[in-house]
Order: sequence, then structure tokens, then C-alpha cells
Amino acid sequence: MKQIKKSSVLAPLAAGMIVLFFAMSATAETAAEIDQDVDVALAKLYSGSPAAKALSKEAKGVLVFPNVIKGGLILGGQYGVGALLVNGKTQGYYSTAAASYGLQVGAQSFGYAMIFMKDTALDYLETRAGWEVGVGPSVVVVDDGLAHSMTTSTAQDDIYVFFFSQTGLMAGLGVQGSKITQFQPDK
Repeated sequence: MKQIKKSSVLAPLAAGMIVLFFAMSATAETAAEIDQDVDVALAKLYSGSPAAKALSKEAKGVLVFPNVIKGGLILGGQYGVGALLVNGKTQGYYSTAAASYGLQVGAQSFGYAMIFMKDTALDYLETRAGWEVGVGPSVVVVDDGLAHSMTTSTAQDDIYVFFFSQTGLMAGLGVQGSKITQFQPDK
């Protein structure tokens, strides 16, 4: 029987924890900074995706995470903060976090917007102490192909997710399993 060295297990664990720690501390922002980042992110998203802009006009709310940091070495994590906009005004601040385990290495940052098309989906977010994406309202990740064929009349799902501003070297983007929690940022 082959013996596993503690260092071969602890090194990836330590690396993953360090990445998660830096990601969480790097995104501690004030409400004004989050609002400014959200405005810039939405302008960038809407300029690159007519479908996102059209859906947002019909949306009950838009939850925007302008800068999510993701990294990992066997163990990984991601973290970011953002704001929920209803009728163009901030209704609350939220964080998104996820942990993962598996064949992964690298780091990246990206942003995403969740466009809530139904009142029931928005109520689900606002009435939970935390929401694990994948449980509850239906969520559709919009890729470039779907975005080109999507219209407000064909949008029948609860929530549509658009990714933007991806940088870094790490494969894969997703929101499944992310925990979204409301918080109160510094003033």
C-alpha cells in the first residue's frame, strides 16, 4: 500500500486557503465603491451585449458582481461583492462565494450579472438568509450563441446570467453552487 505524504495534501490545501483569503480581503469595499463598480460593469456589459441590455429593461431586478476573484490549486475558491438594482436603484448589497475541489490550477477575475425576470425569483433572493445558486429559481447562463438569438419575448426563465470582463488563466466559469448572501458594507 502506498503511503501518502502529509505535504502532498497540505500544500494544495494551504494554497487554496491563501487564494481565498486574499480574494476575500481584496474585495472589502464601501457602499459607494461597490455602487461605482456596478455602474461601470453594467455599462461595459450593456455595450457588449444587446440581449443583456434588452432583458434588463424588462427585469424585476439585476444583481451585479463586478469583480469576482477565483483561484485554486486542487482546492479553489471564489469571492466577490456586488449590488442588487431594482428600477436602477440599489436595493441591497450581496457577496458571492464558492469553494471547489478537483483538478484545477490558476487564478482569474470576472464579473457577472444576474437578471431577475420574475417577481418570485427576486422575492426568493430577498427573503433568504443566503441562497445557493442551483436551488430555487431556474437560472440560465447566457453564452454568446444564446445571446444573439434571445429576445425579451423568448425569455421565459426566472434568471439569466451574463459573464463579462474575464481575465486570468483558469478554465471554466459558473455560478452553480455559489452562495449569495446579503451583507452591509462600510459607509
